[in-house]
Amino acid sequence: MTIGGSTSTFNFLGLTFNLGNIISVTIACVIVLALVFALSRHLTMKPGKAQNVLEYAVDFTNGIVNSSVSGEAAKSLGLWGFSLFMFLLVANLQGLFLHVDISGITFVKSPTSDPVVTMTLSLMTLTLAQFLGIRTLGYKGHFENYLKPFWPFIIVNLFEEFTNFLTLGLRLFGNILSGEMLLSMITSMAMNGGPKMWIAAFPLELAWQGFSVFIGCIQAYVFVVLSSVYISRKIELED
Repeated sequence: MTIGGSTSTFNFLGLTFNLGNIISVTIACVIVLALVFALSRHLTMKPGKAQNVLEYAVDFTNGIVNSSVSGEAAKSLGLWGFSLFMFLLVANLQGLFLHVDISGITFVKSPTSDPVVTMTLSLMTLTLAQFLGIRTLGYKGHFENYLKPFWPFIIVNLFEEFTNFLTLGLRLFGNILSGEMLLSMITSMAMNGGPKMWIAAFPLELAWQGFSVFIGCIQAYVFVVLSSVYISRKIELED
């Protein structure tokens, strides 16, 4: 394992992995699993408060998917939309409440404040869309969409695929990273400025943390919406 700077990495089978990302993503997944398990322990015909919360979350994510995707595809994507939204929601907010630095090395943060994680999620959306497009339209119908409205537009359509991939991941990364960076700056100013700075920084940090929670929720929603729209365009024949 190699540790240096603000990251910790290790090599496995010739590949380099960021230990902080692995720990942060694992924690986010465990939190989502524990949360869903706790809310679904006692499912009844007459739901209690916990079941109501879970059903509201499922209805909310189903609404996002159904607003963009129609037919049987929407039903098959319900679990995907719920899982993606819950992971993003927890991952976006994790660094605001759980941030672990040891000797200047970050081990726990918001996973989505790292471009590797957000671009991986973007690539997963891209791959899923291509798979569903081929499964729904067949190879011929799927790839004919890249030739519309005229065959030379294949260059434009392929470039659009690349830009969609970049913007989907980088938008999420930029918003979450900027929020965490500003909070770190406010905390650093308070620690180096004495008691008076602590008093001045406390309401500012509290306000920005609340705003960051709002941004984290919005970005989870936006990512799922854009992913659903992107998938819907791949499973429909274009005119």
